[in-house]
Amino acid sequence: MAGDDVHDGSGEEFLSSLMDTRLYSIGAYFCDRHPDLVDDVIAEALAIEEVGLERHAEAEGETVEACFQTLLTGLAVRYFKAVAG
Repeated sequence: MAGDDVHDGSGEEFLSSLMDTRLYSIGAYFCDRHPDLVDDVIAEALAIEEVGLERHAEAEGETVEACFQTLLTGLAVRYFKAVAG
């Protein structure tokens, strides 16, 4: 089975590999430095996902680059929270 290559029985090795990514590091850094903004950045990222980068940027008077950074940070925070628990 394809999943057998990923699991070593306990899943510890696989979970460790998930923590060894830039996305995980970005999420961990943001959560550590800005714990009071975690819910806000996740909500903003979800709003961007719903309408798209350009439309969200236009509606909020932001640049597409700033919205992309928020989107990426929100994704990183969600990824970190999912892996770290």
